[in-house]
Amino acid sequence: MTTVLAGCLGGDDDGLTIGHLAPMNNVLGVGSDRTAQMAVEEINDNGGFNGEEATLETRDTRTEPSEAQSVTEELIQQEDVDVLVGTFNSETTQSILDLTSEFDVPFMITGSADPGLITDYVGDDYEEYKNVFRVGPINSNFQAESIADYCAYLSDRHGWDEVAFLRDNAAWTEPFGEHIPDLLDERGLSIVHEDALSIEIDDFSSVLSDVNDSDADFVLRFFAHIDAGEMLGQWAEAEYEFGIEGVSVPSMLPVYNAGAEGAATYETTSQSGAAGVSPITDRTQPFVQDYADRYQDEEDYPTRAPMYMGFNTYDGISVFKEVVDEIETTNTRDNLDDFVAAMLGIDFTGVAGQVTFYGEDSDYPHDVQEEREDGTITNYPMTQWTGIEEIECVYPEKHRTAEHQMPRWMQ
Repeated sequence: MTTVLAGCLGGDDDGLTIGHLAPMNNVLGVGSDRTAQMAVEEINDNGGFNGEEATLETRDTRTEPSEAQSVTEELIQQEDVDVLVGTFNSETTQSILDLTSEFDVPFMITGSADPGLITDYVGDDYEEYKNVFRVGPINSNFQAESIADYCAYLSDRHGWDEVAFLRDNAAWTEPFGEHIPDLLDERGLSIVHEDALSIEIDDFSSVLSDVNDSDADFVLRFFAHIDAGEMLGQWAEAEYEFGIEGVSVPSMLPVYNAGAEGAATYETTSQSGAAGVSPITDRTQPFVQDYADRYQDEEDYPTRAPMYMGFNTYDGISVFKEVVDEIETTNTRDNLDDFVAAMLGIDFTGVAGQVTFYGEDSDYPHDVQEEREDGTITNYPMTQWTGIEEIECVYPEKHRTAEHQMPRWMQ
């Protein structure tokens, strides 16, 4: 897919080209592409990137590492991109890190959360991979800490102390498998059932049966590849005596609960920007309203709001604008050290939160920093379906629009 938004007004003779990588067969990728278009159009209309208009080139990675390598090479060698933004699953992102570093192309990751994408590359060989930054969401290690604190909130509110821990059998959930048991134990909660599910699973009968037999108070699940709509349907119909909490990327789709005929009501997920239902920053809700105004009549979802990657992609392109204005050139590949220095000095109010990056000597160099208030991470908000189309932000307290609700049949 190619989206040409504007020609060159000035600056480098070759023009400024922004490459966007996403799975375009996935609604999450569609939402990310739309927010990339929004960011480029808005910035072009308001003076451009260091006075230069940008052309946006989107390529479909299909969540396949081999396809991601092919389209990334095309963007770098044929389109001569000045920056790359995007990528969803961690396996795809990892497959193109060497390509981006070989050609000194700044790469802003906006969908993948595996901390190994930073620690095993920028962390282990800073000079080789200093072109790589992760804009959001916060990495899986910080997500695990934030989720554990959320579970403590559920314990305080409902007395839920026993947990069934489920996750995709995929790279992005490995930090959860490593850290969640100890983090919950430190907060007085117990894991009574645990499983890493095949991402090809389509029959959840035995999964629900195992959870029910464990007497868990709630399922803490981490699903990005698994669409557990069938699981939700069986859960709501049988009125199982446990809640469903954690992270579900499919559930971030604004029409997900309508598609599930209300079965997702009371389900929660964490997502960057809290789906726009809470004023995370002053820019969050105007951004979501603008998105809805632009795309509400489109046939392809998501139409009311982008999913989490869209928030981060919009912020990534906005940060890129701030940085090239500061270094007074869009020729980032020939001025990579200046670009990196400006990125490390950025303190940008985005639509998903404040964007600042860890420095070279940190545990997570060039990774987006978590925000904290009284020691609690605040930029990983949890949302809950409260009706067919209604969503509330239930955690953290700073961004809360409603208290978490126990399923109706458990109240």
